[in-house]
Amino acid sequence: MTNILISRLQKRRLLTPYQTLVLSFILVTFLGALLLMLPLSSRSGESLSFTNALFTAASAVCVNGLTVVDTSRYFSYFGQMIIILLIQIGGLGVMTITIIITVIAGRQIRLKSRILMQESLNLLSFAGVVRLFISIVIETFIIEFIGGSILAIRFYQDFGIKGIYMGYWHAVSAFCNAGFDIIGGEGIAAYITMPSVCMTLSILAVIGGIGFGTIEELKERFLYKRKFRFSLNTKVVLFTTAILLIVGAISMFLLEYNNTATLGNMSLTNKYLASFYLSVVSRTSGFALVDTADLGNAALFLIMILMFIGGSPGSTAGGIKTTTFAVIFSSVLHIINGKDDVVLFGRRLETDTVMKALALFFISSSFIVSATMYLFITENFTFIQTLFEVVSAFATAGLTTGITPLLSDSSKLVLIIIMIIGRVGIATFTLSLALNHKKNYVRRPSEKVSIG
Repeated sequence: MTNILISRLQKRRLLTPYQTLVLSFILVTFLGALLLMLPLSSRSGESLSFTNALFTAASAVCVNGLTVVDTSRYFSYFGQMIIILLIQIGGLGVMTITIIITVIAGRQIRLKSRILMQESLNLLSFAGVVRLFISIVIETFIIEFIGGSILAIRFYQDFGIKGIYMGYWHAVSAFCNAGFDIIGGEGIAAYITMPSVCMTLSILAVIGGIGFGTIEELKERFLYKRKFRFSLNTKVVLFTTAILLIVGAISMFLLEYNNTATLGNMSLTNKYLASFYLSVVSRTSGFALVDTADLGNAALFLIMILMFIGGSPGSTAGGIKTTTFAVIFSSVLHIINGKDDVVLFGRRLETDTVMKALALFFISSSFIVSATMYLFITENFTFIQTLFEVVSAFATAGLTTGITPLLSDSSKLVLIIIMIIGRVGIATFTLSLALNHKKNYVRRPSEKVSIG
């Protein structure tokens, strides 16, 4: 139904590729909300309110993880399967449905669809995008199956047959960087000292967060043993991801070392492991390995920075992306050093790349500031709680200080909008609003302006 409506609008040339992507997420979100409102979706047989159903569906499609009701206690198996299906669709991109149906039907994939696929995966070119897309879908299911099998073996010891279902469910949630949890009670936090669970979830989250393009290059290099040079994009992604993981883990270890509500009572080894897990989930997956409300303000602020940066382009994670952060950071260093060109790994970056990174940073910050200001006006929570919730929504991280279920309907709607913007990407969302994509070939006279 969703695909038919979008297809008709495309044929009439009423939608640009960017608008198609945004509309796809919105339509799937509304469809998911209607399904979650069914009495069959809840354990009690009651219908979830439209606002809460829409929020849950948006959080699932945007692979966020913020919840207004307890997923394990409120939703039935049917409701949980709807949520994990929305997570899988949102993680791979809504274009997955269209392409899979098209391939199965044996139809030719047109140029506009290829452009949409390129935009949904944030690729630099649409050459070979169909083959890449099919490969990504297959590899995703394989990775989720392997991770799910490891988790199922561990959960089976605690939950019996239900543990197998929970293992594969959480594997999909982890790879898609969604952070939804159906364990109940303490949730995933009960396993923070168990490497078999937390390390599996962390590896799945990291793989899902580095981007499908990077995964393909790593596969070609190490699986097929083909000799070639990694692209600049992959080098930046891997280097920045490694730095953020290390710095995040060390900082979390130091900040929470004596906090008895989080890491304080753990052994030294478990503190190391927990710090690493927290560094991973804070930036991408959003699993609540500790009660976020128990963290100190410094740790909360660190997590906000990690969430804001997020994952990498073409991944299941949100944020401004590791490459954007790397470009901006390198630009600042080069300005300080008085250099004209921004260079990364021996390659000069084009000026438009630097300008785009700065624009994305500014627009993202503007959305966060605007949403935070609205919540200040309508709600009565502390500054750190309010800002944390908005950043988590934008970065599709899913961590919370516990205030999301207490928000008014209007504030929930604001977070829904922020989640959708964060998932489709600032660039795609901004371009979807533009009415004229034509380049202006008339250049005005230049003049200098004093800066600083």
